[in-house]
Amino acid sequence: MPAYALLGAQWGDEGKGKIIDYLAQEADIVARFSGGNNAGHSVWNEYGKFSFHLIPCGVFSPQTTNLIGNGVVVNPDVLLGEIADLKDRSGIDISERLVVSEHAHLIMPYHIVLDRLAEEALGSGAIGTTGMGVGPAYSDKAARRGFRAADLLDLESLLPRLDTVLQHTNAVITKVYGGTEVPLDEVFEKCRRWAEGLAPLIGPVERIANRALEAGRHVLLEGAQGALLDLDHGTYPYVTSSNPTVGGACVGVGIQPRYVTSVIGVFKAYCTRVGAGPMPTELDDETGERIRELAQEFGTTTGRPRRVGWFDAVAARYSAQINGYTSAVLTRLDVLDGFDSVKVCTAYDLDGETITEFPGAVAALARCKPILEELPGWDSPTASTTELDSLPPRARAYVDHLQELIGCPFDLISTGPYRHETIKARAIIEV
Repeated sequence: MPAYALLGAQWGDEGKGKIIDYLAQEADIVARFSGGNNAGHSVWNEYGKFSFHLIPCGVFSPQTTNLIGNGVVVNPDVLLGEIADLKDRSGIDISERLVVSEHAHLIMPYHIVLDRLAEEALGSGAIGTTGMGVGPAYSDKAARRGFRAADLLDLESLLPRLDTVLQHTNAVITKVYGGTEVPLDEVFEKCRRWAEGLAPLIGPVERIANRALEAGRHVLLEGAQGALLDLDHGTYPYVTSSNPTVGGACVGVGIQPRYVTSVIGVFKAYCTRVGAGPMPTELDDETGERIRELAQEFGTTTGRPRRVGWFDAVAARYSAQINGYTSAVLTRLDVLDGFDSVKVCTAYDLDGETITEFPGAVAALARCKPILEELPGWDSPTASTTELDSLPPRARAYVDHLQELIGCPFDLISTGPYRHETIKARAIIEV
């Protein structure tokens, strides 16, 4: 009855897509539990490069059922487009192995309008959202104005509720932001088209996942974004609108917490962040630009250049503390090949005081300066390495040092974008 929660351990973009694809070979179910199409998970294989925003990354393992949990907000246009693109490019028809939770909330057209208008209104204080409507969809969910996938199965009941909600929403769009009303008939017609495409996919994800776990099957819980962007535990207000931490994994699929036997944190060998908010180790120099170009650190969803910095062990320990990682994964180690030296942040200088704990206030974090430890770099490549003993000694020393600082072993080390470019130090899923 094991469930394995795989989480982004930093600010997102840690390479979770590749790791999910790798682990899915030994999983019966892959269930996405949070976020929306603001997430971007990349998978490289013989069919090409795929960037999934809603489809779980277990789609290339033929024995795996893929679930989109109730914690995800779904843009049906994006989901249907991804399903079609996957079939066109790979020949894989996922429709028989994909279930969308009847309780998953929908991103409506007016959510996207609200998202963009709100960001524009913030001006220089903008949070840096993707503008995909994810935040407003979660807001409506909390305010009990949202629409769930199951509502598409009863359009007759949906229409009067939609009329009421849209009156409120259009008042905000026009009177608060000075925007243009979103017509009811256009939104309802879109719902009608969504119903035609999604109806066969909507089902009881909670029941499917729990019954699989009761039967002893392996369920892999796919997180989006990262722990430091968690709505409650992240660098608020510069956070996402859901809970990409381990608690969100249970709530976002509807499984019993006792089933979660492993919590896997995915760390990049350095740090990146998209959007606004403090990032103590950020490199606004030639080194940062070099890492960005080598790693092609540009957003999968937005294309925006990611902010780059050295590995932040203070933030990493905090991430481990709130999630209880039983296992860790290190990605993008090969990006650091050829550097004369690499640095790790082991503490912060906050107003002249050395601290080793992650501050709770975002204003304090913004004043933190990194206290960096310098380690020698390595000349021999780690790219495509598949054996731990084959790593250059200095690269191995870097990996070992990060493990000590985090307090959790790296069971997998990714040395390239393809599934086989992986060092397996210890099995994560026991089959």
